[in-house]
Amino acid sequence: MNLNRPIVLYYHAGSGNHGCEAIANSTLKLIHRKRIEQGCDMENTPIPVVISNNVEEDRKYSLGELEKQGLCVLANERHIDQDFFAHVIYYVWRKITGDKQSFMRYRFRDGYRAYVQEHNRCDIQKRDEKADMSIATNNTPLAISIGGDNYCYPEMVSDLILAHDYFRKRGFDTVLWGCSIEPGSLKNAALLQDLKNFDRIYARESITYNALLNAGISADKLELRKDPAFELETNDVSGLHDGIQGASLEAGNYIGINLSPMVIAKEKTPGITMENYKRFIKYILESTDQSVALIPHVVWSSSDDRKPLSELFEAFRDSGRVFLVEDMPASDLKGYISGCSFFVGARTHSTIAAYSSGVPTLVIGYSVKSRGIATDLFGSYENYCLPVQELSDPDALINGYKWVMSHS
Repeated sequence: MNLNRPIVLYYHAGSGNHGCEAIANSTLKLIHRKRIEQGCDMENTPIPVVISNNVEEDRKYSLGELEKQGLCVLANERHIDQDFFAHVIYYVWRKITGDKQSFMRYRFRDGYRAYVQEHNRCDIQKRDEKADMSIATNNTPLAISIGGDNYCYPEMVSDLILAHDYFRKRGFDTVLWGCSIEPGSLKNAALLQDLKNFDRIYARESITYNALLNAGISADKLELRKDPAFELETNDVSGLHDGIQGASLEAGNYIGINLSPMVIAKEKTPGITMENYKRFIKYILESTDQSVALIPHVVWSSSDDRKPLSELFEAFRDSGRVFLVEDMPASDLKGYISGCSFFVGARTHSTIAAYSSGVPTLVIGYSVKSRGIATDLFGSYENYCLPVQELSDPDALINGYKWVMSHS
């Protein structure tokens, strides 16, 4: 794919989800490497613009450093729900005219302006920001939908379609990057047509890839490619003792644990997930000399891994062998995960950090993404992925740990 052209990455949710950070970080570095390989004139080529749900978060973690290095320009989405007057005006306009696209024009206004300004910085023919920039540059720009699992969530689909249409109408080639999609959702005709409108789709696991083929997506525009976060760099955290509540950890002598409110919310048997985790930690403390590191991977107030992990920490604080890793950039978190002798994770990208570090891993999953990735790595997701909706045995995690370790 030609990357020697203007690029926008959109639907980045913000780096408080370190999976989103890992995808954006790895993708921006990949673009930079490929541009060099393709002989791109780096000084006179627009820097990729990342349109983010929360730039403040991004600058707190690794994307802020990439921005300083000139690998990206960060631009905030506008949040119409936070602007009362704009909300009223656009709602009335949408109600009268039926112009659903109007909300997206508001949402991406600052991001698109940053994109145009980046063109002007490179002395490319200047046009009004409403113009079709493919005409202005004589080189079709590229818009990359970067939220890998966004299409897994039915409540997001209508906005995703509108966002995609926003860039297509402005002359962009479009790419769906590192996606997972529930096969059953492809019965939605509007969703399927939207997917067919992408110029290229990169599926990150084979269940999604085969489902897209079977749904009629052309094989010419489909590619099976591992999640870009597999390529995230691993930082050395041996000296980061301040990042742990309790004490330091000895690499190779601790088990890593990630748990999310989202997974707990999807359990069918109330309390079964937390019960499994508590029994598992108790088993590790009684049966091994290993320590336990509780590792958060999303710290949004609406879905903060530190809440259930703090409950586990308090339950075993007196053991002196259970530690809570504090919030930090994705590559630092991967540093801790890479030092585990075993990892159990609920967040997909916490388990990708473990997989890509060669750590034996058990997934507490809830969707096609965890099943698909495990299937591609091991030939089957059975025993490597425990769907939380099916969790009923309070010792399932212990039994899963024993199985994975005996087959690693």
